[in-house]
Amino acid sequence: MTSDELQSLIEDATADYAIGDTDAALQKLAHATLSSPDSFAAWHALAEINFSVRHLDPALAAAERAHALQPADLFINTTLSRIWMERGDKAKAEHFGAQAKIAGWKDQLKNPELPASL
Repeated sequence: MTSDELQSLIEDATADYAIGDTDAALQKLAHATLSSPDSFAAWHALAEINFSVRHLDPALAAAERAHALQPADLFINTTLSRIWMERGDKAKAEHFGAQAKIAGWKDQLKNPELPASL
């Protein structure tokens, strides 16, 4: 799968989810992650959609795969924090929340024109 095809598939899955077709979205993202297992965007989207429908185990598995690819990413750390909070593990939620905050500070230092609220 080319990077353009992958991006198109992720966008199609996101559109499916936005119109309420969660099953189609999850199916497309499963295909994306199988075809491109190193795609951070596909794993993160899969984590977010699974989390939104409270499929916490698949959400965590997908988030952990995304995190392994980009451990310093602000958004995946936020996703992991939310998942762990929902699962009732406050310590892990706080750990990933702190990692997200650190990533936000690093982004702010690199890009001082960004709003400080990140």
